[in-house]
Amino acid sequence: MKYEVLVEDSFYHIYNCGNNKENIFIEEKNYIYFLKLVKKHLFNTCDILAYCLLKNHFHLIIKTKENILSKEISQSFSNLFNSYSKSINKKYGRSGSLFKDRFSRIKLDSEEYLKNLIIYVHLNPTHHKFTEGFSNYKYSSYQSILSTQKTSLDRGFIIDFFGDKENFIDVHNFKRLHTLESLTLE
Repeated sequence: MKYEVLVEDSFYHIYNCGNNKENIFIEEKNYIYFLKLVKKHLFNTCDILAYCLLKNHFHLIIKTKENILSKEISQSFSNLFNSYSKSINKKYGRSGSLFKDRFSRIKLDSEEYLKNLIIYVHLNPTHHKFTEGFSNYKYSSYQSILSTQKTSLDRGFIIDFFGDKENFIDVHNFKRLHTLESLTLE
């Protein structure tokens, strides 16, 4: 499979899952550690706009920074995933690949696609039945975007992108309700 090169000043959906559908987050501290590594390895090359971490897969919505080489961006992701994999393998006495494959990436070329993907990422815990209320899921950026507490996310960009906080909440709830209705009608 040919992977798209990550380029500067672009939006991407980054995602991957566990090898053989195994969990990549075994206990709560793994989620926290992964986010700590995201900050350590990615913040020099990209801004994190949204994320969701589920037991067996994750989603990141990023914007690569300007004036940075593709090689640097790719290396930062490699460092993140290698560091996390080595840590999990050591901690839980496992060996081999933690992730299914190289991380997948989709370049987001339209604002509408970006907006829908941010909503999709936040609704993902409900879609996969990890929780009934997506807004309360701990390992998603949804709460952090709405919070007034310090965050490493580009909160201002997201709120402005959706118009304001109220609209951000409304479109998420509308999409959730619309998804439920379509499932009920099928």
